[in-house]
Amino acid sequence: MKYHVIYDGNCNLCVTFTQLLEQFDRGTIFDYTPMQDEAALQRFGITPDDCQMGMILVDAKNSECRWQGSDAVEEITRLLPMGEAFIAAYRALPGVKWLGDRTYEQVRDNRYQWFGKRDSTYYSAYPIGCSVTQNRQDAS
Repeated sequence: MKYHVIYDGNCNLCVTFTQLLEQFDRGTIFDYTPMQDEAALQRFGITPDDCQMGMILVDAKNSECRWQGSDAVEEITRLLPMGEAFIAAYRALPGVKWLGDRTYEQVRDNRYQWFGKRDSTYYSAYPIGCSVTQNRQDAS
């Protein structure tokens, strides 16, 4: 099972989230590309304008199956160990999903002002199209 995470490689918060996910997952479930990599986005029919609504998660087996914004964060969490129970509880609490969606929108729209903008785009150690075993061999 593999999913592609498209994140803002210039946003400090987005990069920190991606790096934490990389450390936890080590390329097993997710691989990554920054939304600044237009060539990679074209593979999925995604434009830079599409990315303005937040991070995107794409199912590698069915690239038409996508989540964006807070829905992408929820799906990423659900796919992690113990994530299913956490997301089920989150969604069961009245009003919490709505609050989470609004919070995500505020963070997304103010991310550079609140968390800063990087001088250079961050590229993951687990890029789209690169297998875990290939990454481990490259690290040796």
